[in-house]
Amino acid sequence: MNQTDNRKETLEYNKLQKRLRRNMGNAIIDYNMIEEGDVVMACISGGKDSFAMLDILLNLQKAAPIKFDVVAVNLDQKQPGFPEHILPEYFQSLNIPYYIVDKDTYSVVKEKVEEGKTTCGLCSRLRRGTLYSFAETIGATKIALGHHLDDIVETLFLNMFHGSRLKAMPPKLRSDDGRNVVIRPLTYCREKDLIKYAEYKQFPIIPCNLCGSQENLQRQSIKAMLIDWDKKTPGRVDAIFKSIQNISPSQLADKNLFDFVNLPLDREGERAEYAFTEAKVSSTNIDESMFIDVTNV
Repeated sequence: MNQTDNRKETLEYNKLQKRLRRNMGNAIIDYNMIEEGDVVMACISGGKDSFAMLDILLNLQKAAPIKFDVVAVNLDQKQPGFPEHILPEYFQSLNIPYYIVDKDTYSVVKEKVEEGKTTCGLCSRLRRGTLYSFAETIGATKIALGHHLDDIVETLFLNMFHGSRLKAMPPKLRSDDGRNVVIRPLTYCREKDLIKYAEYKQFPIIPCNLCGSQENLQRQSIKAMLIDWDKKTPGRVDAIFKSIQNISPSQLADKNLFDFVNLPLDREGERAEYAFTEAKVSSTNIDESMFIDVTNV
């Protein structure tokens, strides 16, 4: 690679890094994800997204106007072939506090779920419960997950197509029992940017060879659909995400969100609006010569 190519690559990397930092910073501010004195438990799976989240979060920590701590946590679910040495070595190279939580959820799922049935529901509940409990153990006030904008949009369609629900992943979530707050700092970041960032940074990514269950297959199908849309109509996925931020309950059909049953008339409001419009029209100086007499046409 010549000097010109090196300069170009460095420029592209700097632009990408700034964009990701800006997107994460804006998401944190918009949803008040991190506050003074927080202990943020960054959940690291070994994939590109969680590596990028940790890397950018640590960079923002240095420049943030508030003080907060970051603790890296990996949940080792004892899946066969998982390289247990990679993450501890990486965390040590960063000189940050970290924990490896050993919890054999893999065996539990295999025992409880029939062959051929989807394992995602039970697996995610066990994983979530373990992480929630551990967050309390170490005094973490926020649990950071590496879901990005594409994940959120994919989840929207996954729930629509296979669950008949208009539901996605919120940027910030309080657990049902109120004891934990989950944040997704990569909410405004695109997956294609995270892929490039991981290539630049050379993260020690652990290949994902999980169960290949029904939900994963369904998600891959939706991912392919969105990638195709993004190619044919650039900006469409971003527009779909923005629609999640701009909801009009009265224009949907959920009786729990909007009272369609007891929708009253507001004739007084209608009269006031009509009177205002009429007054504006009558006060306008209209030159009748501007109009054509249609009776003579």
